[in-house]
Amino acid sequence: MSLKIFIPLDSASVALGADDVATAIAKAADMRGIDITLIRTGSRGLYWLEPMVEIATDNGRIAYGPVTPDDVDALFDAGFITGGEHPLSLGKTEEIPFLKKQTRLTFARCGIIDPLSPEDYRAHDGWAGLEKALKLDPADIVQQVTDSGLRGRGGAGFPTGIKWKTVADAPADQKYIVCNADEGDSGTFADRMIMEGEPFVLIEGMIIAGIATGATKGYVYTRSEYPDAIRIMTEAIDIARAHKVLGPDVLGSGKAFDIEVRMGAGAYVCGEETSLLNSLEGKRGVVRAKPPLPAHEGFLGKPTVVNNVISLCSVPVILDKGADFYRDFGMGRSRGTIPIQIAGNVKYGGLFETAFGLTLGEIVDDIAGGTATGKPVRAVQVGGPLGAYFPRDLFDTPFDYEAFAKRDGLIGHAGIVVFDDSVDMMKQARFAMEFCAIESCGKCTPCRIGSVRGTEVVDKIARGEDPERQIALLTDLCQTMKFGSLCALGGFTPYPVMSALTHFPNDFKPHALDIAAE
Repeated sequence: MSLKIFIPLDSASVALGADDVATAIAKAADMRGIDITLIRTGSRGLYWLEPMVEIATDNGRIAYGPVTPDDVDALFDAGFITGGEHPLSLGKTEEIPFLKKQTRLTFARCGIIDPLSPEDYRAHDGWAGLEKALKLDPADIVQQVTDSGLRGRGGAGFPTGIKWKTVADAPADQKYIVCNADEGDSGTFADRMIMEGEPFVLIEGMIIAGIATGATKGYVYTRSEYPDAIRIMTEAIDIARAHKVLGPDVLGSGKAFDIEVRMGAGAYVCGEETSLLNSLEGKRGVVRAKPPLPAHEGFLGKPTVVNNVISLCSVPVILDKGADFYRDFGMGRSRGTIPIQIAGNVKYGGLFETAFGLTLGEIVDDIAGGTATGKPVRAVQVGGPLGAYFPRDLFDTPFDYEAFAKRDGLIGHAGIVVFDDSVDMMKQARFAMEFCAIESCGKCTPCRIGSVRGTEVVDKIARGEDPERQIALLTDLCQTMKFGSLCALGGFTPYPVMSALTHFPNDFKPHALDIAAE
């Protein structure tokens, strides 16, 4: 029987040389007359170890990494095909501490299965949630999702079941499920990682959402910057259609549901649901005034569920294992698990799925291992470019929507970016305003004008032009943007600015910002 060797096809792993390693292993095996089967999987999310190669043995998978093409001959000489010892040996994959500490529900199969093998997916309990959903009344599906406590993983944290019920109760001849895969926050990659590594779970979640709400058509709206995710999702949809999982008769149930992938042009504001819908309709990506909510008048004016990738990918396990199973993880109103994406200046960057409740300090110091530079951690930004900067004094904050909100922060899409003590926080505040100015759709004045004025005010503080008055003006601008903007782009930009001002006031002394060096 052919020896199975697993190498990621995830775009981050490929960027680190996974394709070259796969080619080198195939060539080396051929020269040695060793029969192997190379299986390209998604990444396990341990990116400091990529490309990570896994070997199937009688004792489970053994991992090696990070592997380069130059390491391949030495690996074969060391007998790695039977789990032999080598300096790159990591032992059993599941025993690697970063992976062993996780609670993987949503990402349970990612990095384990062939992303485009429906048989592999089914062998690892794929489609089980869908098969159970097909036996339930739509209202019971909605109730299961509601009882699970699942909230929007895209950042807003709105209860998923309530959104589904609103669409289910809305009378219409056509309804839609729109997956928001426009992952634009800095330090986030969970959507891309699961679309490349486990696309069928997103398809399964979207079908369940369709059955629950009466929608028969779904769209995955993703970024032009994600060509591999687009290719894999498109292939997976075609495969699912060929296996009668998608189409006019889902798994012989008589219920119809189909999916298309649509590509955006990289506008950050299209991560906001109404801007996304405008773009999906072929219009300019600008924010719509609400009401009406998309649940009442969404895509093409029809009732529409707009959910993030991770929200939808969390649904199959809820239907398979039950609402109580999922709700037992987490704390307070934050139930289930959250895929935390660790990035920035860290030793161990990657995806860590765990139940809500770990403190920020545990994530940064224990899981991420502190900074890669070895310098002290000074600030951590949670929630993308619009998230607040937390100093070490706030590292006791549990990873929970309400706990972060109480400290003027937000979890967002659960990306965290770590900075050491060389960071200039006034420069970071300026970046937030400039980012908003560049990415604003221009629909509302507080965002469109406030962000430009905010950038100018920070520059005046840096130049020493009446800094106390300028800081007061910057604070007032932030208040206007927070409460006057139409969407979260303008409304959340004050979070990084005000947190920098509040927690790092000494950085707002006159000094050169070195903007040209960026």
